[in-house]
Amino acid sequence: MKEEVENALDKIRPMLQADGGDVELVGIKDGVVKVRLQGACKGCPMSQMTIKNGIEKMLKEQVPEVKSVESA
Repeated sequence: MKEEVENALDKIRPMLQADGGDVELVGIKDGVVKVRLQGACKGCPMSQMTIKNGIEKMLKEQVPEVKSVESA
């Protein structure tokens, strides 16, 4: 599952990098993916929306075992 999540994050990264940010996979436990936003995304007031409406939505579509995505 970790490899599938990493592959999905690789598809998301270009969008984040275009805004000066990035995402790091911290861990996965019981279908909950922990990520850390980096760069410009780290302190952005929209970071929780990015995680829930962007990253979580895309990961759930590509990796059905993902239950949720949380900030680490």
